Amino acid sequence: MYPPAPPSRHYVDDIHQRRAVAYEPRPAPVRLRDASTVRPIHIILFLTTLLTTTMAGTFLSGANPFSEPLRMVRGLPFSLTLMSILLTHEMGHFLVARLHGVAATPPFFIPGPPFLIGTFGAFIRMQAPTNRRALFDVGAAGPWAGFFVAVPAVLYGLTLSTVGPLPLEQEPGGLLLGDSLVFMTLARMALDVSPSEVMITLHPVALAGWFGLFVTFLNLLPVGQLDGGHVVYALLGRFHRMVARAGLMMILGLALLGWPGWLIWAVLVVMIGLDHPPTLDDTPLDPARRVAAWLTIGLFIACFMPVPIEVAGG
Repeated sequence: MYPPAPPSRHYVDDIHQRRAVAYEPRPAPVRLRDASTVRPIHIILFLTTLLTTTMAGTFLSGANPFSEPLRMVRGLPFSLTLMSILLTHEMGHFLVARLHGVAATPPFFIPGPPFLIGTFGAFIRMQAPTNRRALFDVGAAGPWAGFFVAVPAVLYGLTLSTVGPLPLEQEPGGLLLGDSLVFMTLARMALDVSPSEVMITLHPVALAGWFGLFVTFLNLLPVGQLDGGHVVYALLGRFHRMVARAGLMMILGLALLGWPGWLIWAVLVVMIGLDHPPTLDDTPLDPARRVAAWLTIGLFIACFMPVPIEVAGG
């Protein structure tokens, strides 16, 4: 995903009438010289996040990276898989933005506590696309790119995972991961089982792939300037306002009925803004892109999990 640029007000000089015409506030361009240049901060954040995700993978493998640093190699399958998914997602945005002549920075990775998964994701800064075609292409490119890396990771990781019967009682404190339509289909393909009927202890590669699917659907929530917000605005224009508010109501409903973590996302989407700023050129999408936009909405539904993570016995 990429964050919104700060709003500004543009004035256009009317040559014929010699007067200034005020337009709606629109996102200001990202004014960075040589925006696409890789700078030391990008490398430092990437390496730091590689370290924290490797430490997280080490914890997941049953070793302690602080007391057993030589065992950190055991965290690399998780780390390299997750970093590849995140990098591919952001590079999808970056490369398509460059194809449209939109200034964009390389990805900024965000390291996180190694006791969880070691990262809070990644983002790029970029100039706001001026038309709905470019907006859709850039917004949809990231989720699709990350998805096409996450799927083979899940498939391969599942073949290395352990399958057993459902326990009569879950061990308190254990994490239970949600099943999306995509994950259930991949489990059928790789293991010929339904995740709802057996206990699958995920291999680190499969776990990283699961988080890749998780990131995909979170970014495709149809609100504000998340990737899903870009896609829905590009498809529906100003009708996006209604979809965004319905999306917020859905998030709040899920928080009350299922996963409390949705409350965090409700706060975040309100903070970044529900509405999508209008593009300078509001020409509707061509037929091919409309089909692709509906397929992207289908991707959101296929990866969606009402209760992504829950603690057993909680």
